[in-house]
Amino acid sequence: MTTRDTATLLEDAADRIADISRADLQIMLRRAALQLRNTGDISMDDDVEKALRDLAGEFGMMRNDTIRYIVREWMEKNTYLPVHQLDEDGDVDGSG
Repeated sequence: MTTRDTATLLEDAADRIADISRADLQIMLRRAALQLRNTGDISMDDDVEKALRDLAGEFGMMRNDTIRYIVREWMEKNTYLPVHQLDEDGDVDGSG
């Protein structure tokens, strides 16, 4: 499970806290704690950090999610990874 998936689960649980069982909440919190323990922080130069903060704000993402997005996009563009294909049920309708 990715950090983003865990964050979404925790946000959803917070929105409906009265409906979440104690056991499910414990599982989610333990999973989040484990992910926090296993994350490595990448330090950047001050100008890069500022640009990352600005970009993360524009994207509505957290810093590490923004870094992951940038790296994936760069790797796809430079053919280190296969390009993700849009599925037919995606948000893009093909009209221009």
